[in-house]
Amino acid sequence: MDIKRLTIFDKEYPILLKEIYDPPVVLYYKGKLDLNNKTIAVVGSRKMTDQGRSATVEFTKGLVNAGFTIISGLARGVDSTAHLTAISERGKTIAVLGSGLNNIYPQENIELAEKIAGGFGAIISEFPPDYPVKPENFPQRNRIISGLSLAVLIVEAKNNSGSAITARAALEQGREVFVIPPNDLIKDGATAVFHPEEILHEMGF
Repeated sequence: MDIKRLTIFDKEYPILLKEIYDPPVVLYYKGKLDLNNKTIAVVGSRKMTDQGRSATVEFTKGLVNAGFTIISGLARGVDSTAHLTAISERGKTIAVLGSGLNNIYPQENIELAEKIAGGFGAIISEFPPDYPVKPENFPQRNRIISGLSLAVLIVEAKNNSGSAITARAALEQGREVFVIPPNDLIKDGATAVFHPEEILHEMGF
């Protein structure tokens, strides 16, 4: 299946991920895993609005064109839009799965996952290749999404959503968190942004 494996003891293991409190000991991946450049996570609602879609496209384009690799979770909505936009801009993107690489979820994104692994980045998971899809996997994988990233951008996430879990994991990991208002995560320390350039400015690029 062309699945490769990295352990935390390998020199190729992502430096940022190694810094978090509970990094995965093993990472399985397909594609080209180059995560020691500029990385930013773009995650958000599975049921995004038209405004959310426009914002995801605008910000992802700006970040890709500034040289960022886009990290996301291959979910419906914002995640898929971020991956697709990165591909359309000829950028790099990494999809972090909440299941084994032989069990792509959701199934309608199998083709997207293959496209990413086929030349636009990689799909990765801490779960063995045939590990099933389970609800408890997703909060666990969210720490990897933020852990791989210098910062996280949240689009249209509710307080109890997976994206909010990713944001809080990022804050605990000392990563910068950006949100497109209105968003309650601003109360937790996230920074409100209206244009991609604001993210670049805040991060010193």
